[in-house]
Amino acid sequence: MRFTIFLILLLTTHALAGTIRVAVAANVSYAIEDLKQTFSKAHPETKIQVILGSSGKLTAQIKNGAPYQLFMSANMTYPEALYKQEIAVNKPVIYAEGTLAYFSVKPYDLSQGIGIVTEESIKKIAVANPKTAPYGIATKETLENAGLYEKVKDKFIFGESISQTVSYAVTAADLGFIAKSSLYSKQMQQYKEGKNWEEVDAKLYTPIAQGMVILKKGQSNSEVKAFYDFMLGKEAKTILKKFGYNIP
Repeated sequence: MRFTIFLILLLTTHALAGTIRVAVAANVSYAIEDLKQTFSKAHPETKIQVILGSSGKLTAQIKNGAPYQLFMSANMTYPEALYKQEIAVNKPVIYAEGTLAYFSVKPYDLSQGIGIVTEESIKKIAVANPKTAPYGIATKETLENAGLYEKVKDKFIFGESISQTVSYAVTAADLGFIAKSSLYSKQMQQYKEGKNWEEVDAKLYTPIAQGMVILKKGQSNSEVKAFYDFMLGKEAKTILKKFGYNIP
């Protein structure tokens, strides 16, 4: 009996060995497979379990004991809070700067800029929830700075993450404010800049500095540190640029 229990424990430990758990903001979901594949070329023994969600919800899960080892947020606020609470073991570092785009599956005259949101034909606008998603905060700030927020806020359909917002923009809304990175995914490449989407003027919102931290559950794990270093290296930066991110 003791031997059987020992064998089960041994096999379970072996199955988990080499697996790291990374909490990833939804906007990075479009680039994460390319990042994983490139990392795996140098670290074939390491498996990466990715947990996707809005940065706010992932942070809440981490605070409640979720077994994540690395956190790639869509802004700096959430990882900074985790560091201050000693749940993260290092100060957040910026791995990319996200960019915002406005998008529609319908061809519109986008030359007028984001003022298009006030058109009568646009009855529903997909936006990420600013309470949980940093891209939602950027969208709200954009519309406020453009003097459009009060005029169009009743048109909003909220997505809990930017990936859900992209889904709403494609299926349920006339227009949506989404992460530019999503437009480089295979599913979205059919939509063309100038016809279906345009990048939002970066002057209208605070730069979306995306922060990364190693969490306590990943402390002293060499494979977690290897992926962390990879995300700050040349190969990862090249991939992130390909997906529309700015690299500081």
